[in-house]
Amino acid sequence: MRPTSGENAATCHRPTSAPVVLQVAASPVSPALVLRPWRMEDVAALVEVSRDRALRRWASSGVDNDSDGTRWVQAQQQGWAAGDRFGFAVLETQPGSVRAQLVGNVVLKKVTSGEPAAEVGYWTAAHARGRGVAARALEALTNWAFDAFEADGLERLELLHQVDNLASCRVAQKSRYDFDTLLPAAPPSFPRDGHLHIRARERLESSRLMRTG
Repeated sequence: MRPTSGENAATCHRPTSAPVVLQVAASPVSPALVLRPWRMEDVAALVEVSRDRALRRWASSGVDNDSDGTRWVQAQQQGWAAGDRFGFAVLETQPGSVRAQLVGNVVLKKVTSGEPAAEVGYWTAAHARGRGVAARALEALTNWAFDAFEADGLERLELLHQVDNLASCRVAQKSRYDFDTLLPAAPPSFPRDGHLHIRARERLESSRLMRTG
């Protein structure tokens, strides 16, 4: 895994004082997505989706009840305030529905001014798997990260997953995060060997030129 920076390293400032909200347009087969910072009103939905065994297997921290959920959301909010971790609740908006439904999480983390690399992560709620939620949300997060932290020197994004998390590997490949290195296990937070995938800024810019050329 990429080593973390020293305690004296300056972290990036929050890219804007207003809440960041990312929109992913609907497709013929998938509803629109909204990515926004986590709120306390999300706790009940977070606890519900965290009951899923598959999610609990891959998650670094368990959410068993409202107290756990509150602490988890507070940690996401503290990351935004510190400017080094930016977690987004991923919400799906169905036509005619009054409330958007929580379907996942994406996060940009280990963001440090002057450092060329940061890390991304994600999970998808059980009821939303198989619909491309993670890949679509990750693409939105990737574009935002490279734009928001260009001045801070961000050049590449790293994505880590355990070798037996095949679904996460497919999301990485679909999102053009190229396999780079096999990582040794680092218990307890990373109990099995893993894959490191990387997406560089140059690759993102090239793909944009191809789409507009």
